[in-house]
Formats: sequence, structure tokens, C-alpha cells
Amino acid sequence: MHTDLGTYADLHADATAVLSRWTATSPAAAANRDRTLELLAAGPVAMSRSHRPGHLTASALVLDATGARVLLCLHSKFRKWVQLGGHCEPGDRTLAAAALREASEESGIARLVVDPVPIDVDIHPVACQGGSLHYDVRFAVLAPPGATERVSDESEALGWFPPDRLPEPLADGTVQLVAPALAALARRATG
Repeated sequence: MHTDLGTYADLHADATAVLSRWTATSPAAAANRDRTLELLAAGPVAMSRSHRPGHLTASALVLDATGARVLLCLHSKFRKWVQLGGHCEPGDRTLAAAALREASEESGIARLVVDPVPIDVDIHPVACQGGSLHYDVRFAVLAPPGATERVSDESEALGWFPPDRLPEPLADGTVQLVAPALAALARRATG
């Protein structure tokens, strides 16, 4: 796959800046942040799904307006409940914007608001390009009051769940997003 790497220059610069100054939410997230910064040393190509060693993705744990529920999707490919998210696109200027775009597309909810500070970084193997790694930078996203979700082509179902009663089977790494997402919501409320 040919990619015009110039289209990823702003996104690469944002990812490098955001992760360089980010205070990790756990020791595992700190180690993954450091590995992600090493990947970013390859340049803008690290943002493209064509980069075989791995590439950055952006995902979002969507919270309702009160923080009493989180929105998850039953992913159609691997049949587990997971936060919303996916690949960065050439038009994305920031990682937070990529996470917001993915959350909006996959949930069908308008007027979502992203907290621009990551809540986690996770690295996991995927089947992209015949086998690669996703360096997933994760954000908290707030849905407006009365938000109604709409299932996209990428998911079997969407569901709202209390943070302490997440559904099974749950994708690895999803539960670790709840506490930092709720903390981000609390920071916004006290603002």
C-alpha cells in the first residue's frame, strides 16, 4: 500500500508531543508509552497501517453525561466487547481528533466531546498487513445527555454498561480504561 507520508506529518508531530509529555496512568501504560515513542522515531510512517512493524491507532471509552455508563461495541471481527476506535487516517491532525472521529463513526452519536489527554496506551497484535502491532492511544469521550447510539458496519451491537458490570466476553485491556476515564470526567466537572 502506497501512502503519502506527508499527510501524516501533523499527526506524527502531535502524537510525539502528546506522548512525550503524558503522565502515564499505570506502570504498564508508561512502558507502552516508551515503546510507542520508540516506534514514532521511524517518522510519519508509524502512523500508517502500511507500516509492518506496527502503527498507532486511536480509541475512545465513551461515557454517558453522568459517568454512570460506558458505551462498548461487540466487534464483528473478533466477537468481543471493546471500546470504540481504529486506524488513524491521513486527514486526522491529532490523536484526540482521530479517537473522536472513530467514536463518532462507530457510535452514530453527534456532539461527542473528547478529553485531549490520553487515559492509556496499549500494544497488541493484530492481523493488519498480515500481522502487525497496534500501538493504541486511548482517550475518554463524553456523550451528550440523551445520546442515542446507532450500530455501524464494524460492530454487531452497541451497549451501555455500568462501569462495574462490563459484559463478557470483554477484550483484553478494556477494563483498565474505566478508572482513568472516570477520573478524566471528574477533572472536567471540577475544571
